[in-house]
Amino acid sequence: MGLKIGITGGIGVGKSMAARIFKVLGIPTYDADREAKDIMFKSEAVRQALLKTFGKEVYLEDGQLNRAWLSKQVFSNAEELAKLNAIVHPAVIQDAEDWASAQTSLYSVKEAALLFESGSYKKLDFTILVTSPESVRIERVMKRDQVTEEEVRRRMSKQMPESEKEKLADFIIHNDDDHSLIVQVMELHKRFFHS
Repeated sequence: MGLKIGITGGIGVGKSMAARIFKVLGIPTYDADREAKDIMFKSEAVRQALLKTFGKEVYLEDGQLNRAWLSKQVFSNAEELAKLNAIVHPAVIQDAEDWASAQTSLYSVKEAALLFESGSYKKLDFTILVTSPESVRIERVMKRDQVTEEEVRRRMSKQMPESEKEKLADFIIHNDDDHSLIVQVMELHKRFFHS
């Protein structure tokens, strides 16, 4: 097992794009958000905890997670979001640790929106924060998720402020018109590869 690197950032900053660049470079990457959705579907313990906490509406008739319903519940109620995170985060953190320990490359990357909020950054060697101007983030998320600006701002308000994340991050990637995302990822790749 090599170095464990975490990549994070607020909604719409382009953290997934940065993680994809690492993947193209041959670096194993773990997408915590995607894996969380998979765990909520496949893990019987997590399924039962979600059903007990949120009721049968949390799953559709075909057994799939009712994402739209669950999002509506948790993004409008901090207490409900905390309940969801208390169920899902420990399972995802353990899954990511198991995945990382099985890697044989010089380093691996874990992409997670809530890397700092969940505390999982403490088990990593380095963290990367991706940032982007707020106006760009709002535009990206509105287009990607087909939601209003008000909805995007509401989601953003639920996340840890970027200034706090900057204090915790070891490296910052600026995803804007003035900085090349590829060049910044390549510089970090060289640094991690030669650590």
